[in-house]
Amino acid sequence: MLDLKRKRLKMIELIRLMKTLDQQVAQCSRCGICQSVCPLYDITKNESDVARGKLMLLDGLMRSFFDDPAGVRQRLDRCLLCGSCAANCPRGVNTVEIFLNARMIINGYSGLSLVKKIIFRYLLSNPNFFDRIVAWGARWQYLLFKKTDFKLDASCSTMVSPLLSERQMVPLAPIPFHKISSGLKSGLKPKLKQELKKSETEPGLKVAFFVGCLLDKVFPQVAIDIVRILNFHKVRVIIPPSQGCCGIPALSSGDYLTFNRLVAHSLNLFDPSGFDYLITGCATCTATINKIWPAMFKPEFESSSEDQKAAVRQIAEKTFDINQFLVDVIGVKPCVPPEEKSSKPIVTYHDPCHLRKTLNVYSEPRIVVQANDAYSFAEMPDAASCCGMGGSFNLTHYTLSTDIGKKKVAGIESTGAAVVATGCPACMIQLADMLARQKKQIRVAHVAELYSEKIF
Repeated sequence: MLDLKRKRLKMIELIRLMKTLDQQVAQCSRCGICQSVCPLYDITKNESDVARGKLMLLDGLMRSFFDDPAGVRQRLDRCLLCGSCAANCPRGVNTVEIFLNARMIINGYSGLSLVKKIIFRYLLSNPNFFDRIVAWGARWQYLLFKKTDFKLDASCSTMVSPLLSERQMVPLAPIPFHKISSGLKSGLKPKLKQELKKSETEPGLKVAFFVGCLLDKVFPQVAIDIVRILNFHKVRVIIPPSQGCCGIPALSSGDYLTFNRLVAHSLNLFDPSGFDYLITGCATCTATINKIWPAMFKPEFESSSEDQKAAVRQIAEKTFDINQFLVDVIGVKPCVPPEEKSSKPIVTYHDPCHLRKTLNVYSEPRIVVQANDAYSFAEMPDAASCCGMGGSFNLTHYTLSTDIGKKKVAGIESTGAAVVATGCPACMIQLADMLARQKKQIRVAHVAELYSEKIF
């Protein structure tokens, strides 16, 4: 009887969500502007891959969804969620939010696959357990890699498996940032220990650092550089322990339950009254906290509903990308370039989709890059185009992801750059893979790494 009641309530909620989705889809005029900016359509020339085609699929979803949920899911999953369509829509249709809602509805009806249920419900939604599993994986990961003569500066490694042999993977870091920052790992350099301790006592502005999964587990040096940079500018850094994921991987797969759990977990760690700004070094985390949390999070308990919603709004308003914070709050300026032709190594910049298209942050990272006068800056053609990563899109549609990435590599190479900088660790992984596949000796770096080189 109880199970039947739950199923009825679940179906009522699905119908409510579908009605909301129909109202959102109705805003689209089918003008087709999204077609000209969609990185996937640029490769496939398939109308169903562009936002307009997906919205036409969703139009009248209540009438057709139950007939072919698998077909709807398959077509909706062929999307990078890059936001190019939303950023260029003349009617301001929030296609990313629509697609996230649609995936959530499909998952609510069809359920998660066993693999996703294990990954999201049992690993990602339990941050401490997830950390232990990843630490185990980092210890044994090199059994999956093979040695190659070619080495990219981003330390890519080729997979042993014949099915994955074309991929160049950036391995997990031996020591994640959360262990470094908590002092659980001995053998740290005394200066680094001193700087991490100093970050907790520095007077002045108080900044909470949301580390994110990839900076913590793949690029801890970038996280260290961010802390050192903030210390240099006399900013007090608060780094809550046991941080989890921002929730976007789960939500992108339609797992609203895990997304909600992860946001609630973060709310327990980050009290908005305790800091002036929340800083991230990940474009996707910044966009998720700033835009997706307020739009999609729903408190589990009615008694704490208003308090949690208010906390989400406050945190969202205080959330800044590290580059945006350095320029707009700290006041970092670019170095004045010399008039004569420079013989310095060239650095170019790739715009992460979630930073430029979702948050409209694009001039600030370029200013921070150009604050390091050891390099000569060159703008790449179509710097705002997607690199092809798209989170899980890279895993499920690797060939399409690679085709999109090849165009990005061509743009990078045309500048003659020795370094390509970006503000997203996922983009760093994709760029490293794409450059290594083509055996290009071009370093992939986070903007914070280059700025850290300047001041230390």
